[in-house]
Amino acid sequence: MSKKVCIFCGARTGNSPEVIAKTKELVAELAAQEYDLVYGGGSSGLMGLIADEFLAHGREVIGVRPVILLSEEITHQGVTRMIETEDMFIRKQKMVELSDSFIALPGGVGTLDEIVEVFTLNKVNHIQKPCAVYNIHGFYDKLVELMTTFVEYDYMDQSALEELIVAHSAKELVDRIKTN
Repeated sequence: MSKKVCIFCGARTGNSPEVIAKTKELVAELAAQEYDLVYGGGSSGLMGLIADEFLAHGREVIGVRPVILLSEEITHQGVTRMIETEDMFIRKQKMVELSDSFIALPGGVGTLDEIVEVFTLNKVNHIQKPCAVYNIHGFYDKLVELMTTFVEYDYMDQSALEELIVAHSAKELVDRIKTN
């Protein structure tokens, strides 16, 4: 049985060709390890790219879209299955329920919100599922620095910080979510 990885990422592609190349590399590595995708259901930006890449590798793609985004953002029409939710909160709950692990690619505040919520769910033992950031070209260095500050000021334990997988290559990331 395949595992499902939830990938949080931007509805924009961004301005870094390296992010696009590394994203494709990650999807190829995940597909080779028989992972299927759970994601936000969009067809634009990195969201559309990862869906297209998983589909090109013959993998299942499950989109999860809140009704409000169905009219505001372009929904991917080629996914294996599209699940509509009432709102963003239920969307995240459904993504958590469906997924075995979580990865954040570069993105904006929505991506940050999603990965921090999943990290928090792990921290409070609501779930026990690997949570990772793909630190392409240092994109998440400042997040790690902020969380280190939380530890320094005793608002978070070092052991909690160590639960967040911070990976710089696709192979490292996939290896670490498989063994966590």
